[in-house]
Amino acid sequence: MLKEAIPQTVPTGTCAVWTAEHVAKLHTTDVPRIPIIGADDLLPGLPGLDIWDMWPLNLRDGSTAAIAGGVLWFALAAPIQPDPILRHGFARIRLLWQVGPAWFDCGNALPDGFAPGSRDWSGSAIYDFITRDVTLFFTAAGRRGEEKLTVEQRLFQTTGTLDLSAKLPAIRNWVSPREIVVSDDDNYMLVNQAEGLPGKLKAFRDPAYFRDPADGKNYIVFAASLKNSPHEANGAVGIARALNDALTEWELLPPLLSADGINNELERPQLVYARGMYYLFWSTQAHVFAQGLKPGPTGMYGMAAPSLFGHYQPLNGSGLVVANPQAEPLQAYSWCVLGDLSVTSFVDYWGMAGRTLEAHPELLRSQFGGVPAPFFKITVDGTNACLVTR
Repeated sequence: MLKEAIPQTVPTGTCAVWTAEHVAKLHTTDVPRIPIIGADDLLPGLPGLDIWDMWPLNLRDGSTAAIAGGVLWFALAAPIQPDPILRHGFARIRLLWQVGPAWFDCGNALPDGFAPGSRDWSGSAIYDFITRDVTLFFTAAGRRGEEKLTVEQRLFQTTGTLDLSAKLPAIRNWVSPREIVVSDDDNYMLVNQAEGLPGKLKAFRDPAYFRDPADGKNYIVFAASLKNSPHEANGAVGIARALNDALTEWELLPPLLSADGINNELERPQLVYARGMYYLFWSTQAHVFAQGLKPGPTGMYGMAAPSLFGHYQPLNGSGLVVANPQAEPLQAYSWCVLGDLSVTSFVDYWGMAGRTLEAHPELLRSQFGGVPAPFFKITVDGTNACLVTR
């Protein structure tokens, strides 16, 4: 059941702000860099498919669920296109099973014609070991059956039952998808546009579940765009709270983080509780920083606070946790932090060796990974975060 937004639900002034002063610190300090991805680091791809934007099946406490000796992953998948940017127009949620170093393809997570969008975009998922229920939160992009693809974005959830009776895990008996919350068109932009350009796309997507260990209440955070902004770059992290433990009713809250005038897309935000602190992570790319601002690198950024609603401070003073290496600034994207602080992403454009896609369009296909990237781990301590080297 949808609820109207209640702007007064959390105290005024709890919205964290990512500022130009924070970003400026990126250019006066050492930037932590992920190791270069080489050919030996690439997993075999799924036949005929690119995959990206992965997330694991978690328990409500944020830990990863152990499923039949492995981990179930959800990922976006699409048939291989000559230009990989086109994959976003064909995206379906795929189910993968990781057992040790081996990966198994379990097929599309949702039945054909089931989801309310014309394609599926990113989300999160939680598991109940007692009922075997899997609750999937996801973004419906566009509308099912639309003749021309739009960039409309809506947040949905559905629940199915995990079936381990066959050789590969499956999720069956999905219930009809239910819209979680709708934009208030006040704090948040209503993203119902017909068209959008890469880097300028507005956001109401990527719902990521989080249970607050302080009181057991349930939340989702999501990538958002601020409604009443004079800036083209008006990215934010939104938040909604469940009104019951069954997660059937939600209320939309004011934004948790604003990057107004700084950055246009704070993608795939997520909350992780570790060492007594709340960590808000997100991914962003160099080309979506505001014009006139010296951009930060493509990487994973974050803030930390002693409680869910603040007061958030940027990690490492700037917000940057890890970035792609200078020699391969496009090699990976869409980082996801697990409960044990290990981090996954997907291989984007690797092995470019100083070449650009503009000058070498033939590399659009040959150097796009479309497979899981090597995992790495971070450590956190208060408002500091660092990369654990291999």
